Amino acid sequence: MRIIGVVGLPLVIALAGAALAAPAGERLAADAARTTTSGATFTAPAGWSMSSGGNRTLLEPPEADSRLALVDVEAADAAAAVAAGWASYRPDANRPLRLATRQAPYNGWEERHNFSYETSPNEKAVVYALAWRAGRNWTVTIVEATSATFEKRNAGFSLVTGSLRPKGYQRELFAGKPARPLDAERIARLKGFVQELMQQFHIPGVGLALIDQGKVVFEGGLGVKALGKPDPVDADTLFLAASNTKAMTTLLLAELVDEKKLRWDQPVTEVHPGFKLGDAETTRQVLIKHLVCACTGMPRQDFEWLFNYATATPASSFALLGTMRPTSGFGEAYQYSNLMAAAAGYVGGAMINPGQELGAAYDEAMRTRVFEPLGMAHTTFDFQTAMRGNFASPHDDDVDGKMMLARMDNNYSVVPARPAGGMWTSVHDLSRYLQMELALGVLPDGRRLVSRENLLERRRAQAQIGENVTYGMGLVVNTQFGIPVVSHGGSLFGYKSNMIFLPDHGVGAVILTNSDTGSYLTGLFGRRLLEELFDGKPESAEQAKAALAQRAANIAKQRERLVIPADAAAAGKLAARYLSPELGALQVRAQDGATIFDFGTWWSTVASRKNDDGTTSFISIDSGVPGFVFVVGERAGKRALITRDAQHEYAFVEAAAP
Repeated sequence: MRIIGVVGLPLVIALAGAALAAPAGERLAADAARTTTSGATFTAPAGWSMSSGGNRTLLEPPEADSRLALVDVEAADAAAAVAAGWASYRPDANRPLRLATRQAPYNGWEERHNFSYETSPNEKAVVYALAWRAGRNWTVTIVEATSATFEKRNAGFSLVTGSLRPKGYQRELFAGKPARPLDAERIARLKGFVQELMQQFHIPGVGLALIDQGKVVFEGGLGVKALGKPDPVDADTLFLAASNTKAMTTLLLAELVDEKKLRWDQPVTEVHPGFKLGDAETTRQVLIKHLVCACTGMPRQDFEWLFNYATATPASSFALLGTMRPTSGFGEAYQYSNLMAAAAGYVGGAMINPGQELGAAYDEAMRTRVFEPLGMAHTTFDFQTAMRGNFASPHDDDVDGKMMLARMDNNYSVVPARPAGGMWTSVHDLSRYLQMELALGVLPDGRRLVSRENLLERRRAQAQIGENVTYGMGLVVNTQFGIPVVSHGGSLFGYKSNMIFLPDHGVGAVILTNSDTGSYLTGLFGRRLLEELFDGKPESAEQAKAALAQRAANIAKQRERLVIPADAAAAGKLAARYLSPELGALQVRAQDGATIFDFGTWWSTVASRKNDDGTTSFISIDSGVPGFVFVVGERAGKRALITRDAQHEYAFVEAAAP
């Protein structure tokens, strides 16, 4: 179960109470290699301020409400190191520790630990510390940030921590190394790794395809399509691929550029005058290539379409962009926007099939221009078609960490925004797409689907995600090992997926899962693949072991604070009906001793939680339902329930019955 707005929640941290002046050192014009006071190396982000003194280095993003500190100490253990780090950085801090967990060794650090701290929702805070050791020296990273800044500047925070290495450490590089063939022995080891993680993380089913030298060397299924049923996953089993759809959408745009119906540098308003954002200046700046670049300053503002999908259409999703405003400067930061990506698909579809309803135009364009030429015969955007045949059902943890069949309800929310993530596909079909990417636009029969130039334009860096990791147009390019690794992941409720390919080596992989815990597998499989191909350091198994322990600890800690059924006294104080102008109506009802929050299209049982600041939260806990957090409050003298994403706040205010 994911709780939206608890982990990575907002923070109005009293940084002023720390009596710390803003860093008086340099403001960086570009990303720059720097060292801590003991010589550990890292990259400081462009636009941030940095200062050093004593044993600490302070970094501050352009917003003055957040801080990252690097503190070098000698200590007996991680806990002592973190205590010394806080004493140096902010000795008056006294935030309760939530959880301390061990991480796997990495990047030359022999020992790594993560410390998360208790926050209350109304603080809107992100607070954590990392203690990493090499030899006798510990480097402690302390982050105190408002949730809004942490989300919009996440690439900068990630750049610092992802690049942090002990003095003298040389990173692992595979440049110049030939890739080992994916022979029967290596394929067996990769399958064994998948099966081991399926067992550890209780993943019911996985679709897996492997490509070597441009040819599929394995495709098939492991596990079952639904818990409690014997039907096995096979190469043709359909899964929701979620955001892997974005690369398909930009492929459609690349074909239109080839046909000279579009230019990558063409203003969107020239080809689709109805395109409009909530900020006129940003609207004017958005070119075709910016629709899926995560670089326009438009934030990840998903609640509107997650709550309102019952009445949403492609046209209303497109129009919703007109109510949304950027939260960072154009080209200044990586910020992922699903509705911008959806607009890209609808613009492309409308150019090919003018006059049709936006969704139908896009669906037909994708079928005729992408899926059919690639031989993706079973790939579809139609839920009913997919679920009548060979498909995998979604699964999710309950609040105690037990895997169970999840409701499909909320996955329908992607339908009105389907160019961003609504594709049902199989490993057989998706591997056809990867083969085309590896062949630089050429199909197996020798026909060219798209020009090399415009295929590769989609991989060109548009925004930086972290060290040596950039976002193009629906594709991520990672060069941290000295070779390009191109990928994209997908995440919907009960489905996690990844596709990955190494263009210089003719190797690729597709992995589709029917469980939210599949994210552990999709994340770790890429590392394991590199280990097999290049005899890389055997890190994936240890990373999986650490992730499993962290997961168990987090579930247990989260469960400690949840009251199920929700506290009767707190639930009794709720109004019967609430209304949000952005998110719609909320009906509170009792059912079999439980408290239910009903939003019309979807509903969920809620737990209650007493926060450290004295407030009470109600949290949706049903499997397959987002873990939304609703904080009891007041607006204009009326009872209210407040929910937030990282950068936006929505108030459900009590209302009379309709």
